[in-house]
Amino acid sequence: MISHYSFGSLTYQDKTFTKDLIILKSSSQEKILSHWWRKEGHYLQVEDLEEVFSFKPQYLIVGTGASGVMRIDPKVVERAKALGIVFEAYPTEKAVKRFNELLKEKVSLAGAFHLTC
Repeated sequence: MISHYSFGSLTYQDKTFTKDLIILKSSSQEKILSHWWRKEGHYLQVEDLEEVFSFKPQYLIVGTGASGVMRIDPKVVERAKALGIVFEAYPTEKAVKRFNELLKEKVSLAGAFHLTC
């Protein structure tokens, strides 16, 4: 569970991260990709999520930053849909809440969180 988010900081499983990250979680595995960065900083593209797409979660929750500054290439949504992944994007505070809701439901889940902006 993500226990805390504020601008530039996210705490997951009692570990605090200060760089953007991806959390991959299923009933059988968990992986954290810390220091995640995009090819073009505030623009999310398909190649930025290749490991997520390989994981094939049921849900992909994207946190677009404290003020929702990160833009998303429409091809990301298309790729998720083609793989049968439910894609949702929100400013990071709301994305954290949604991620935690889904975590309680024990679904296969990926969260990609931009922590600033």
